[in-house]
Amino acid sequence: MATVRIIGPGRAGMSVASALVSAGHEVAGFVSSDDDPSDAASGVDVLILAVPDRRIAEVARRVRPVRSTAVLHLSGSQGLEVLAPHERRGSMHPLVPMPTPDVGAARLSAGATFAVAGDPVATELAQSIGGRTVTVRDENRAAYHAAAAIAANHVVALMGQVQRIAESIGLDLDVFLGLSRAALADVESLGPEAALTGPAARGDTATLARHRAALAPDERAGYDAGVALARRLVEESAVRQASLDETRQALQTQAGTEDVVPVEVA
Repeated sequence: MATVRIIGPGRAGMSVASALVSAGHEVAGFVSSDDDPSDAASGVDVLILAVPDRRIAEVARRVRPVRSTAVLHLSGSQGLEVLAPHERRGSMHPLVPMPTPDVGAARLSAGATFAVAGDPVATELAQSIGGRTVTVRDENRAAYHAAAAIAANHVVALMGQVQRIAESIGLDLDVFLGLSRAALADVESLGPEAALTGPAARGDTATLARHRAALAPDERAGYDAGVALARRLVEESAVRQASLDETRQALQTQAGTEDVVPVEVA
């Protein structure tokens, strides 16, 4: 098991620390990102920088390199270059919300997915707490993190819009949460194309127009963006299906025109 020190005792740092301790690792204390971190890499196997993205490079430069110590960050969008001048560099970004240390630790220990890169210790630590790992190269980090932000932050923001509209007609958000859970479950089991239902999927423009008319003006841009994404999904599904139908028809035509070779009976 590894000895780990963490710079940044915030929600992410505390969540990771708790999960690591539960898995049998030793956490050799925390260093505040405002303290002098010069010797933070000394006496440990791994140093984790659990600081905001904008501060990773600055904090990494202030830490005196130790050749045997791996330095990791938890950022989803940053590459490994921000960890210069350290020789052993890595990243492990957990794909779970960590609103509190307790909730974060529980989610990390329940089979969370980690995007890892660089030094193998990043993969080893993630897997030691029961995590699933995927490798994301530096050049793909921004796109990866955009997908993560959409999957979590944008979904939460959309539910904020649901809450506002629901409250405008005297309903609570929890009336709609079961619908959202079922839709996400369908996405997991069927994929987005097959899971999509509703007026945009059906091409019901009259209903879409009634929706827009019923919404407050400042809610329409968000609604329109959602409709556009749904229509794009429908169009992509239609193109894919047309391609499959064309291939199937070509194969059937080819099979129907093949010469039949007579079989001689002895």
